[in-house]
Amino acid sequence: MIGSEINELIQYLAKIPGLGPRSGRRAALHLIKHKDRLLKPLADAMLKVDESIRSCVQCGNLDTQDPCLVCQDPRRDNTIICVVEQVADLWALERTGCFHGRYHILGGTLSAIDGIGPEDLKIQGLIERVHRIQVQEIILALNATVEGQTTAHYIMERLKLAEVKITALAHGVPVGGELDYLDDGTLSTALASRRSFSETS
Repeated sequence: MIGSEINELIQYLAKIPGLGPRSGRRAALHLIKHKDRLLKPLADAMLKVDESIRSCVQCGNLDTQDPCLVCQDPRRDNTIICVVEQVADLWALERTGCFHGRYHILGGTLSAIDGIGPEDLKIQGLIERVHRIQVQEIILALNATVEGQTTAHYIMERLKLAEVKITALAHGVPVGGELDYLDDGTLSTALASRRSFSETS
């Protein structure tokens, strides 16, 4: 019914989280209808990102610079590190504009079922950062899932000998909720109301 090039575009769009085959077709058709205004600029932007994207050596954020702009910001508090699972979580917290410390992206959570162990995440890098610089507080901003809480407990055990305060997000983050899907107000409240991680266990 349609050319292979258009079908290929639909298939790739359908793989984007939140779309699927039907939404992929609608998105492809919309892009094609607005070829000059949307399709070409989008293609150019994607090419630029592909050529310039970098993974920050310090926190793991994705940016066109390494270290990323967040890590380069001299106004940030080096004594507080907010630990998150994925880049999307960092971006979600940054949208709130209420956190002014540093970040550390783990790259996922511990999961025995999926065969993901501590060596598969950037936990050791976090431990080394804590001991290398004078960190006073670690905020475990992990998703309120079984895997997220298991990972948080593991990190807390690894940092037991370090003289660092460990806190977790509080009010407003529902059990099973993911940070990237929460609104800015909820995230702001959770950050402001954080408490000792041992109190949340």
